[in-house]
Amino acid sequence: MSLPLDEMVRGKKSIRRNRRNDRLFSAFVWAVGLGCVLFTLSFIGMIVAQGLPGLSWNFVFGLPSEIDAGGGVGPALFNSVYILALSLLISIPLGLASGIYLAEFAPDNRLIGLIRICVEGLASVPSLLFGLFGIALFVEGFGIGLTIIGGAVTLALLNLPLLTRVTEEAMRSVPPEYKQWSLALGATHTQTIFKVCLPVALNGIMTGISLTAGRAFGESAVIVLVSGVSTSGVMWDFDPLSPGATLAVHLWYVQSEAIVPDAADIASHAAAVMLIAVLVINLALRIPVCLNGRKGKA
Repeated sequence: MSLPLDEMVRGKKSIRRNRRNDRLFSAFVWAVGLGCVLFTLSFIGMIVAQGLPGLSWNFVFGLPSEIDAGGGVGPALFNSVYILALSLLISIPLGLASGIYLAEFAPDNRLIGLIRICVEGLASVPSLLFGLFGIALFVEGFGIGLTIIGGAVTLALLNLPLLTRVTEEAMRSVPPEYKQWSLALGATHTQTIFKVCLPVALNGIMTGISLTAGRAFGESAVIVLVSGVSTSGVMWDFDPLSPGATLAVHLWYVQSEAIVPDAADIASHAAAVMLIAVLVINLALRIPVCLNGRKGKA
């Protein structure tokens, strides 16, 4: 039975309208995406253009100066890496364990639902509140003052909710057939998690770790409140009870309160060093994903 002519005409018009809307939406998405990429590239280019000229190893590893020009950011950069490493050593095992438990072992009841809501709420809490908690716990409660270890633990608590949720979602994204095949071949639940689920979810987990690492490296509010705005003045100071001002805090201090004559140059160079350090950290955290991908292809 053939359709009436007017219905065929309306159908063709509807198809053309849908195609036109599809092209318009695709053009809009491309424009927004390219705009974001161009904005990011221009922002990075501005920082690099201002900070790279005149940047030297003496600045990167040199000691800061309070009055004279020519000081470096060595202790602040070391504290940034040191605090980041300590915070990841604390948050990664706890975050992975919590996410795996919520995804694989936790029962589906109201209590677990409440825990998920609390974790999501903590992931959106401003870092300033975690800094105030760090002051109450480490500075006033334990009485250890402004220290590296206090800032590292507080940063770990700051990043733990996000890492937990990312791990849970990455584990849930593993196709259920993989688990069924593994269990059918005789593997235990634990073996399935570590031999099958974790390798498949590694890409998403490492993305979460990269996000938390970048957030921790550039965090300033927590460090100012819990670790202070100064360093010990010694390069390679591994004492966890030393003051722990990081590169982000040093950048803020130079821009707002420093009296050195080359404060603007120090700020530009420090911003470039921070950008390069974040890129290096993210590239280093992608290495396990690349190795896992090659292993999977092999």
